[in-house]
Amino acid sequence: MINLNIASSKPQAFAVIKGSEKYPDITGIAEFQETAKGVLLTVRVNGLPYNNEKCHNGIYGFHIHKGASCTGNESDPFADTLTHYDPNNCPHPYHAGDLPPLFGNKGSAYMSVLTDRFTTDEILGKTLVIHSMADDFRTQPSGDSGEKIACGVIKHIN
Repeated sequence: MINLNIASSKPQAFAVIKGSEKYPDITGIAEFQETAKGVLLTVRVNGLPYNNEKCHNGIYGFHIHKGASCTGNESDPFADTLTHYDPNNCPHPYHAGDLPPLFGNKGSAYMSVLTDRFTTDEILGKTLVIHSMADDFRTQPSGDSGEKIACGVIKHIN
């Protein structure tokens, strides 16, 4: 068993996730918790697009972007999220903000991942974005993961 040393620790940061005008049903919460091994990110999302086809249940690209606002324009409602958080100028999928995809489950998703690519202090004020398609982990610079459908700003928990 991996000892993450989190038994008495609480999350240090969070993001409230909301869908764009086109996807108003998407809501969720992400929590970021420092551990001895890195940051434990736990995400719970509801209202994701869902169809009942067997081989198309929804896999969604999921990234931390360097922008500080979930605002945008008519063609991209979250344009101000900018590009993936990448302080080390790495190629995709080695950006610090590149995360595993969210796997839809009848319109909901839950994921918990441990990463040492960033600390909670480094990502405060950045944005967390859900994309409409799966990240292919190849295409530069962002994995060809489709439109941005939901967003949240990462904030410190007081």
